[in-house]
Amino acid sequence: MTSFYSDLEERAFWKTGVADKSALALADLYRKKWDIQPDWKIGTAGSCFAQHIARHMRQNGYSVLDVEPAPMGLAPELHQSFGFGMYSGRYGNLYTTRQFRQLIASAFDKDPEPYLIWEKGGRFFDVMRPNIEPAGFESREEAVLARDYHLERLRELFLTADVFVFTMGLTEAWVHRESGRVVPLAPGVVAGEDVADEYVFENFSLEDVVSEFRAAMDLLRSVRRGQDMRFLLTVSPVPLTATATGQHVLAASTYSKAVLRTAAGQLCESHDTVDYFPSFEIITNPAARGTFFAPNLRSVLKEGVDVVMKTFFAAHPPQITELGTEAEPAPARNVDDVQCDEQMLEAFGR
Repeated sequence: MTSFYSDLEERAFWKTGVADKSALALADLYRKKWDIQPDWKIGTAGSCFAQHIARHMRQNGYSVLDVEPAPMGLAPELHQSFGFGMYSGRYGNLYTTRQFRQLIASAFDKDPEPYLIWEKGGRFFDVMRPNIEPAGFESREEAVLARDYHLERLRELFLTADVFVFTMGLTEAWVHRESGRVVPLAPGVVAGEDVADEYVFENFSLEDVVSEFRAAMDLLRSVRRGQDMRFLLTVSPVPLTATATGQHVLAASTYSKAVLRTAAGQLCESHDTVDYFPSFEIITNPAARGTFFAPNLRSVLKEGVDVVMKTFFAAHPPQITELGTEAEPAPARNVDDVQCDEQMLEAFGR
């Protein structure tokens, strides 16, 4: 007896593909669409989980761009607190595809920069990246100059990167009413209590997420004079810290991740230049039985990060150093050890 399922591989069936396998090594889960060439320059951005991928790729010999390195005089232990070394630019976490598209537009003067600045206690915060100066800037002028320099450096990033690793994190966002700019934190978390009525909550749909990312791709193709950028998409496995939808946070988080995973799948299926890496599935699949999560059921333990990166490097082997040996793997750290703006919302819980 034969059917359409008779000749399928083991990976096509739940029993042989998941239930009978170890969560530490789900065989054949990821089949890469293309190789990452040794000479490719790599850009990184997205939600806080993307910081793990960037760090491991850099320490395993890949050419991960950093267009805004930390100044020589800043102690290494302070780099992350000031937004250095987290991603390829000092933009902090980019949780939504609209935020990503708007950043590209600002870098190339395709969208007038509104220079949104919050003031608190005589200090000034760049609304688009409120945590890159923990104590804020001394003046509005200093914040504006720093943003102009930031956007100037990003032009180099977007023009030179061959492939961009982008981790989708959220569908929920706060939007400046007048300019339409998406901000990474709600007003009142770091600063901005006095202008909260200038912002509105929005929960992006599947169509929003996909169309914004395609607009970002089109914009990059335009400024790169017809040269496409390749994208490796992932979805953050970290649930929402809090939701502003009025729903239970579990339902809201499930909606968000379902939308983002579907969006990533649609983009991967419809564009040869887009691939999807299943970090979300590795951490959240039932075979793992929740063991990759910390007791708070949000933060991903080092063991989970290790499995994610082991799967990634099985498909994209570490590059060889000049000495002919593979680079040492980066020390895996919990999500709590990366800079995660959204996690600040926990302070408002009861």
